[in-house]
Amino acid sequence: MAEAQTETRKLVRFMRKDLPGEVIVERALRKIKGISFMTARAIRIKSGIPKLAKFGDLNESQLTTLSKVLEAPQKHNIPVWLLNRRKDLVIGVDSHKIEADLDLAQREDLQRMKRIRSYKGVRHILGLRVRGQRTRTTGRKGKTIGVAKKKKGAPGAPQPSAVKAAEAKPAPKKEEKK
Repeated sequence: MAEAQTETRKLVRFMRKDLPGEVIVERALRKIKGISFMTARAIRIKSGIPKLAKFGDLNESQLTTLSKVLEAPQKHNIPVWLLNRRKDLVIGVDSHKIEADLDLAQREDLQRMKRIRSYKGVRHILGLRVRGQRTRTTGRKGKTIGVAKKKKGAPGAPQPSAVKAAEAKPAPKKEEKK
């Protein structure tokens, strides 16, 4: 009497991304941009999936439950402090963005800061550090200049004949009075 075991899928397509099927659910969810380890744990718990379940072993109903929790985390009592877009300036509500939506929202925030000329926006425009780091020695970009050598014929450079004459003549000695 051999038990029928289902094979673990190697790759699982979930939320527009290929995720590894050999790892546990929380670790696979963390591969999605915008999901931290705390968010992945909360999503797994609210979806009712066991802690050590492999992502490739999940059936379609469990995957749809996971996607529903990810799309509307507040409806499933995920705490507000776990969301990555709290009090969004455009729509004014708390939401959680992932992948391309998160990239687009961050790019829009950056453009808004640059447009209104806030301190952070100006620092982004100038290509400098934004969060208060020191810039005196680190964070230098561009080509290094170095020290320029003086050319032989340039004004202020020692003349070659004067240098040779100074080397040939010994310096006159001062006589001491007794």
